[in-house]
Amino acid sequence: MRITVYSAQPYDRRFFDELVESRADAGLEWIYQTASLDTGTVTLAEGSDAICVFVNDCLDAEVLEALAAMDIRAIVLRCAGFNNIDLETAHRLGLFVARVPAYSPEAVAEHALAMIMTLNRKTHRAFNRVREGNFALDGLLGVTLHGKTAGVIGTGRIGLCMARILKGLGCEVLGYDPYPSDTFLAYGEVVPLEALLARSDIVSLHCPLTEQTHHMIDAETLAAMKPGAMLVNTSRGALIDTPAVIAALKSRQLGALAIDVYEQESELFFRDHSAEIIDDDIFARLTSFPNVLITGHQGFFTVEALQEIAQVTCANLVAFANDLECPNRL
Repeated sequence: MRITVYSAQPYDRRFFDELVESRADAGLEWIYQTASLDTGTVTLAEGSDAICVFVNDCLDAEVLEALAAMDIRAIVLRCAGFNNIDLETAHRLGLFVARVPAYSPEAVAEHALAMIMTLNRKTHRAFNRVREGNFALDGLLGVTLHGKTAGVIGTGRIGLCMARILKGLGCEVLGYDPYPSDTFLAYGEVVPLEALLARSDIVSLHCPLTEQTHHMIDAETLAAMKPGAMLVNTSRGALIDTPAVIAALKSRQLGALAIDVYEQESELFFRDHSAEIIDDDIFARLTSFPNVLITGHQGFFTVEALQEIAQVTCANLVAFANDLECPNRL
């Protein structure tokens, strides 16, 4: 089977090629394209049997129609999120669509912790100071996380990992989820969203992007948060209304912000723009705050997670090729 891989990065090649070398790829031929998938690049998949895509590739009705016209019958997402695909159209066209529903949830939770610790203790600023010979401590003051209250919104696999880590730090852990997990009770208390926002010194988002969660952090929920709290988002950029967050930072209602995702990230992330002018004024405003920490969607980026992504993606394709039941099919 021939598969065109869109938005392919060197690390994608590495982990898929390792499957080829181990013969665990079951005869799959990977064709790597650095371009993202959209109406202008869909023809790059000509001659393939399937495509492999990532979070910021466009799979709207027009693209799906074009893929079906080229007799491509399978789409595998090497990610958990699938808000970038028009599933209704995909089903109408009879396309096989499968994802990687979970991969090393500890990787994302650990990255969220790293962002919290960095932003709180300002180690990123201290690193730069020391390299310049500046050993002054003024401006680097943090707080002790032990004894603080941390709220986890979304108590799925990643949320549970985050709760376990926060409990290990000695935090009082609160959780909110429309469908709460009983397992969470081993790490914290399940409370209504309003109570979590009002009580938490740190609020960490670990939920999918749906119609219900789109901009769930907006002016209203920000006003309901404990003044001076830290907001962390390692899930999906559109969970937060960025202009509202900027307003809350300016008013000092929000004490700090750590994000590994951004609503308009498709034009920025996973590419080197260091020699270019970034014309996204909202993103530029975010980078101007000393109490904002941004990373470029690297929460998933560990060896273990990438190995699992490659293996599950391969298994999804093997299930399609052999007409087997696929538990990850959408």
